Amino acid sequence: MSAATPGVVPAPSRLSQFYALTKPRVVQLIVFCALIGMVLAVPGMPSAAQWGLMALACAGVWLVAGAAAAFNCIVEQGIDAKMKRTAWRPTAKGQLSNAQTLLFSAVLCALGSALLYFWVNPLTMWLTFATFVGYAVVYTVILKPLTPQNIVIGGASGAMPPVLGWAAMTNDVGPEALILFLIIFLWTPPHFWALALYRVEDYRKSGLPMLPVTHGNEFTRLQVFLYTLILFAGCLMPFVYGMSSWLYLVAAVVLSVGFCAYGFALWRNYSDALARKTFRFSLIHLSALFAALLVDHYVM
Repeated sequence: MSAATPGVVPAPSRLSQFYALTKPRVVQLIVFCALIGMVLAVPGMPSAAQWGLMALACAGVWLVAGAAAAFNCIVEQGIDAKMKRTAWRPTAKGQLSNAQTLLFSAVLCALGSALLYFWVNPLTMWLTFATFVGYAVVYTVILKPLTPQNIVIGGASGAMPPVLGWAAMTNDVGPEALILFLIIFLWTPPHFWALALYRVEDYRKSGLPMLPVTHGNEFTRLQVFLYTLILFAGCLMPFVYGMSSWLYLVAAVVLSVGFCAYGFALWRNYSDALARKTFRFSLIHLSALFAALLVDHYVM
């Protein structure tokens, strides 16, 4: 067996290339939010059968979300190749053909949809498939290259996971699920615009009309701050509606004050480093907020 040539990075395996198409980190957050919706839909501790249903629903959502991510890689292949953040993707590097990626996406979508339809319920399957179409077609193909409000309008698809989780357990979409939807919907613009601020040159090269490109840095910073204020109000809704207790309220206030503070600092004194910190905190904000809802559900 010959030794590897020094300085040469081995090509990733075909399996790892296909796995990369599913955007694992994004899909993990999607499944986590869907799981929160499932757990909150069940009063008290779930039974063994309900835990089994949750596992099946999570698998189905993961498969369809992965399919949407892979389809997105086909549509944005040219754009991905121009952006430092996405140039590593197998489709952008030409490691996987469009035909291979499309087949992979179709298989994942078919498997996930069948699992949800037959082992969870048809409502969850149709809502999940609608989310696939909303993200992969309406957002990626139509909105993203057309308007700087792409993130705001397209955020509806990204806000669907807790609704899918709620529907999986109740075969219904209640007001509680819509409140969770609202929180993610309001969280999406400041989250992505913080990223777009320090990646603005990438987006400019790609030709995408992201807000910092079309309206400038200062206007985008103001929008980030204003959205953190609106999000603050949205994060109080679970307590106001009676979904949660004071435990969640304290966590929501602390996290939202933190996000607003980042938004204000970004607006008044911009730096790329601060935009990165704001983006990272947005991920902590959403994850910790939903984790607080989960803890509150069982403790209080």
